[in-house]
Amino acid sequence: MKHYIYQNEGWPHFTWEHQKINSLLTEVLTAKGFLFGQMSAVGLQPQDTAHLDNITKDIVTSAEIEGEKLNLQEVRSSIARKLGISIADSIPSKRNVDGLVDMMLDALHNYNAPLTDERLFGWHNCLFPTGYSGFFKIDVAMYRKDQKGPMQVVSGPIGMEKVHYVAPPAAEVPADMKDFLDYINNSSENLIIKAAVAHLWFVSIHPFDDGNGRITRAITDMLLTKSDNGSKRFYSMSAQIQKEKKAYYGILEKCQQGSLDITEWMEWFLICLKRALESASSATRIILLKYQFVNQANADLNPRQKKMIGLLFEGFNGKLTSSKWAKINKITQMTANRDITDLLGHGLLIKHGDGRSTHYTLPDKIKTEEEL
Repeated sequence: MKHYIYQNEGWPHFTWEHQKINSLLTEVLTAKGFLFGQMSAVGLQPQDTAHLDNITKDIVTSAEIEGEKLNLQEVRSSIARKLGISIADSIPSKRNVDGLVDMMLDALHNYNAPLTDERLFGWHNCLFPTGYSGFFKIDVAMYRKDQKGPMQVVSGPIGMEKVHYVAPPAAEVPADMKDFLDYINNSSENLIIKAAVAHLWFVSIHPFDDGNGRITRAITDMLLTKSDNGSKRFYSMSAQIQKEKKAYYGILEKCQQGSLDITEWMEWFLICLKRALESASSATRIILLKYQFVNQANADLNPRQKKMIGLLFEGFNGKLTSSKWAKINKITQMTANRDITDLLGHGLLIKHGDGRSTHYTLPDKIKTEEEL
């Protein structure tokens, strides 16, 4: 019979090796300081774009971790509407997408508000506005009652399921959540450390019929936003977790069947967060290069030209030809040729080949800088 973390005497008083974890925390804070320093140099418009993109990533990848595939542009459009940001390619969004966005924006924008039962119930209702999870009716905006048996985390086909975790009995959830919320609202713990502890703690309580993983990551983002002093979202923890999904589930399962010494989980969380910050720094470096490149050229570019330079910086798929330029921008070949000729004159594009093999790239100087 498996032994679970909440069955340890002393639950939920977690411990960890402070020297080891504090050393990792210092590395995380250094990476965060470097990223935020980079972002301070790019100006407000790219900061707003990064903010919108990272909230979008958080929502899409958090759902993807649970096996739900969302339309990225639909999510981005919903966020933009709720933030009052105008984007050119906005599309309508479904009710469940708007609910996910409402939950995340509340977590990020109201990071200083107390986390209460009622607030969590509101988030849960946002996730399941119809009262159904897929084809199954669930208890919404209330803690689980285990009417159909113990809450289990399982995988595998029907009849061959593997049980990874059995959550605490429903009767224990209210008391467990009282302790959890008291820690979130009243503990003086470092906020990044608190985010790591809260992540494992909440998902181990598993207080709802469904949606526990997404709410766990919303709580994590709320605490990380608070640690950032409410700055715009320049990195995505959920996106990094999605990249390391197998390891994420593996460390959760191991620690949920272990002792109250959660050093191994804390290490994994902080290293994952550091990678998220470093990944964002790499992306920000390209943004800096792009804006410096355009500004140094002192060119008055039209929206199409800015868009295409952006695509080249992000890594254009295949070779950029004048016909692709026309198709992407929905313009005539003559207009595309004028756009390209203007950029060639400013030294912002380089022409390669002749005739049908003609294509265009960024100057070699920029390629070299990107590779450094």
